Amino acid sequence: MKTFNIAILGCGTVGGGTAHILLKQERTLSARAGVPLALVKILDKFPESAAKRHAIPRTLFAGPENAAELSADELAAETKKILADPSIDLVVETVGGTADSLLETMTAALAAGKHLVTANKAMLAKHNARLFEVAQANGRAVGFEAAVCGAIPVIKGINECMTGDDITAVSGIMNGTSNYILSNMTKKGLSFAEALKGAQAMGYAEADPTLDINGGDAGHKLLILLKLLFGINATVGDFPVLGIDSVTAEDTAFAQEVGAVIKLICHAKREGDGVYATVRPMLVRRGNILSDIAGATNAVALTGANSDGNVFIGQGAGRLETGSAIVSDIVFIARHGKAALRDYPDQNLRILDFDHREMPYAVIFDTEDVPGITGLVTSAIGDQAINIDTVSHNLRAADAPGALFAITTKPCTMAQIKRAVSAAKKTNPRAFLAEPKIIPILH
Repeated sequence: MKTFNIAILGCGTVGGGTAHILLKQERTLSARAGVPLALVKILDKFPESAAKRHAIPRTLFAGPENAAELSADELAAETKKILADPSIDLVVETVGGTADSLLETMTAALAAGKHLVTANKAMLAKHNARLFEVAQANGRAVGFEAAVCGAIPVIKGINECMTGDDITAVSGIMNGTSNYILSNMTKKGLSFAEALKGAQAMGYAEADPTLDINGGDAGHKLLILLKLLFGINATVGDFPVLGIDSVTAEDTAFAQEVGAVIKLICHAKREGDGVYATVRPMLVRRGNILSDIAGATNAVALTGANSDGNVFIGQGAGRLETGSAIVSDIVFIARHGKAALRDYPDQNLRILDFDHREMPYAVIFDTEDVPGITGLVTSAIGDQAINIDTVSHNLRAADAPGALFAITTKPCTMAQIKRAVSAAKKTNPRAFLAEPKIIPILH
């Protein structure tokens, strides 16, 4: 029986974890695949340190023997050798990034008749249409389970387990760093800056946490799910993405007051001929399982026309966690070959303006502490035919200037709320110390 040979490009945290699993569990994985699996080549810029760090035999690494570092020319030459090697059946890409040269390498692997497995969410978000096009043209499979929430089998859940359903909505916590920060803000009453510093100290946040806290990382994952679920080739900028850096300790305290917690939510819902999509902080009501997801854990809730709700919960990042998702794709492709190739046809759906998504909202006002201010904003909201659910007390300390209070609404649209805020500001523009925050409420 022919061995199914695997090469890994990039041996950092995820690539090293993948190699570790493939070597440690080779016999078990081969049995599951129904064909002998073999990791035959690894390419990394720093082979010596990668081999030591991950306890991988140095002989598996491409390039000059005993070289501590490969030059750009050597990396390019070794990449070409791997792509030209007919004995290699599958290439794992764990280099990361969206460089044109990497996209060329990935498409070249498919064109050379090799299957491709990647954890590169940014590349898939930007170029999934191109990658799937080349895969289809060459009858090769693209595995990307690890690109959305690490070890959680969201992609296979959609592709395999829920094929008999019609998924109409997804709501998920898809970034562990932001969830860790928000969990500590809620539990300990910390400011955003304090919680971020703690996350960095624990290793949950990078020195530059921008993509985690500005919603960019979660946005990439939602772009991928929009393609899988609804056949939409969306790009960055097609739907609103807001981060958590504007969330305050007062916001999290208010959320608890109304029986909710604040989470960074990836949300998409199909309605009519379109899909509402966004990534932003939301108040998640207690009773919704996503409200209980704490720390760096991820969770994805899928709503189907036939099965109602299904929730996938687990670790969304990590060396072995993400590596295990990559290996699951390898085993699946080795077992099924061309049958593992998936197509995600256009369903003729468009991205809808989220301002018209009807749901409950919280509006947090930062105003001068003057008589009549609550009446001003509640009247403006009522004039837009919005039913008010609750009005909070002043969330600011008694000795602090100004008033900070929140209103929650019954289901309405953000467009209605924006018109109400505009009217209130027009009536008394000096009363508002900051732009009111409009936060959707997820039941």
